Amino acid sequence: MKQHMTNKGKYLIGLSLLCSASLYSKDFKVASPDNKITLNVSVDKGISWSVNYGSTPVITPSFVSLRTDKKTWGEEPRIRKSDVRTVNETIEAPVYKKKEVADHYKELSLTFTGNYALQFRVYDDGVAYRRISSQKGDITILSEKAEFNFAKDDSKAYIGYVNAKEQDVYACSFENTYKHIPLKEMSDFWPAFAPVLVEQGTIKCGITEADLEDYPGMFLRLNPKTRQGLTGDFAPYPVEEVQGGHNNLQSLVVKRADYIAKTKGNRTFPWRTVIIAAADKDLLNNDMVYKLASPNRIGDTSWIKPGKLAWDYWNAWNIYGVDFRAGINTNTYLFYIDFAAKNGIEYVLLDEGWAVSTDIMKVVPEIDLPAIIRYAESKGVSILLWGGWLPLNQKMEEALAHYSKLGVKGFKVDFMDRDDQKMVDFYYRLAKKAAEHKLIIDFHGAYKPTGLQRTYPNVINFEGVYGLEYLKGDYPDMPFNDVTIPYIRMLAGPVDYTPGAMFNANKESYRGIHAMPMSQGTRAHQVALYVVFESPLNMLADSPNNYMKEQETTDFIRQIPTVFDQTVALDGKVGEYAVTAREEAGTWYLGAITNWDAREIIIDCSFLKSGNWQIELFKDGINADRNGNDYKREIFNVNAASKLKVQLAPGGGMAAIIRRTN
Repeated sequence: MKQHMTNKGKYLIGLSLLCSASLYSKDFKVASPDNKITLNVSVDKGISWSVNYGSTPVITPSFVSLRTDKKTWGEEPRIRKSDVRTVNETIEAPVYKKKEVADHYKELSLTFTGNYALQFRVYDDGVAYRRISSQKGDITILSEKAEFNFAKDDSKAYIGYVNAKEQDVYACSFENTYKHIPLKEMSDFWPAFAPVLVEQGTIKCGITEADLEDYPGMFLRLNPKTRQGLTGDFAPYPVEEVQGGHNNLQSLVVKRADYIAKTKGNRTFPWRTVIIAAADKDLLNNDMVYKLASPNRIGDTSWIKPGKLAWDYWNAWNIYGVDFRAGINTNTYLFYIDFAAKNGIEYVLLDEGWAVSTDIMKVVPEIDLPAIIRYAESKGVSILLWGGWLPLNQKMEEALAHYSKLGVKGFKVDFMDRDDQKMVDFYYRLAKKAAEHKLIIDFHGAYKPTGLQRTYPNVINFEGVYGLEYLKGDYPDMPFNDVTIPYIRMLAGPVDYTPGAMFNANKESYRGIHAMPMSQGTRAHQVALYVVFESPLNMLADSPNNYMKEQETTDFIRQIPTVFDQTVALDGKVGEYAVTAREEAGTWYLGAITNWDAREIIIDCSFLKSGNWQIELFKDGINADRNGNDYKREIFNVNAASKLKVQLAPGGGMAAIIRRTN
């Protein structure tokens, strides 16, 4: 039977729909503690967020959702409750670029029907959000929408593309130089690894993630709809793998699932972060990722010893003036130990070759590991071992127990080259097990840090960076690379860059030689990297003989700590130069580096406290533009009112140690 509806009935239904919409549609606004950054969250048919810096739009409405095997969180969302709170705390940082980290933010929490919530934090230097789930049982994550849409359609970006094969772009090296391009020209095929730095006029936005656990890492792609934004991309879960790759010590994914993660239904998810800076130099001293990471899970950290490391691989075991054949053998490592002991270097690393490639428990006949460890202990030096991740994973408990009992102090773990959920789980399992055996971990062949070094402070370094080892054969623009890393990659955390080259070449004389490598740029540039780059386990990459020939340089490097009590960003511009000051136990350390452009910098010493100070300055020599080995060392007095004027050669640098005299 045909039914008729009166105008009154239509009005009542319309009113009901309007009331329903007003109940579930809502806008929220939260400002940073200093009121410079404003976050706007809109809940309607979907959930979007946007950000202003002052009156300037930075992030335009960007949508978030998560599709599970049961439902999609963020579709037709209904708010159960909302809450805003202010937090002002201090985080103790035992192995970091500062002793304490100020954690001051405002937090918006939105709880939705369907057992999920969104948490937004607004800091003075950026914003972050994460999901919280209270589902029962396990859930399967099919996909995640994480948009970062930018206000300016002429935005430029520093993009680091994955180094991967087209068959599987998610099995990749996270090591590449940065391309500075209009954002809209970003590749539609190749994803970028985070962090990505986007320029919107003078405002810089660093996009990355924090507290990545039991979940795949976030790559970034160009938003195909807007072409002026980025969207998250996540490796599907590996369901079939074969052993292969470098020396057969990798697990290669040959089939991936149609989901990205299977995980607990009751959990927090990784933070999606936008680090915002109005001045380039502010990016040099950012703590966002560290602040958002889960707190220390191992308790006592007094046994964790950061420091420097004599490294064998970059210099190709090239020692000379000895009466034995240099190479992967006991006598060579005894020589490295003598060098380390004489120069106050805490560690010697046995890199690849000390054990059978596919079995970490089988030491090669040329190596007497117990004798090496005993000799190192007698000299006050500790031993670290290199290991491919798959052999270590296959015998993790056996290997960690055996080698820690033998006296080894940690592992450099290599060739992971993935950040899918299964690989991320390996990082956490190894970090936890290593801590139980009081072993430190350096993740080489790694994805970018996401705060694991706070959660497990025995994980003291990460590669995931285009480092010095590429100068064993490639011809990049390394000085440009060096002055982008502190502003982009270091937003995520420390870098295992491995500095310290003692053959230093200008642009014309550089050659990529595998067995006798050199740096691009000057000697002072290499020394400055020990201050500018955050690296709690910092390698001396060159041959012990070369350091002994250049003892004045070595003596300067050995004095620079690898962790600090405080850090101050002094000056800089992305891709051009960087100037950083760090303090430890009352002594200040300065570092400045430049690209291939010569420049004059002026360092304001007002970061010094009152009193008199003496500076030991290591700078480019007058002929450093022709011969990168040329440097000059000076000692003179300074105070808080001093303005240091320093000339940097092309590819040059400056390092300084400032000690109080009264």
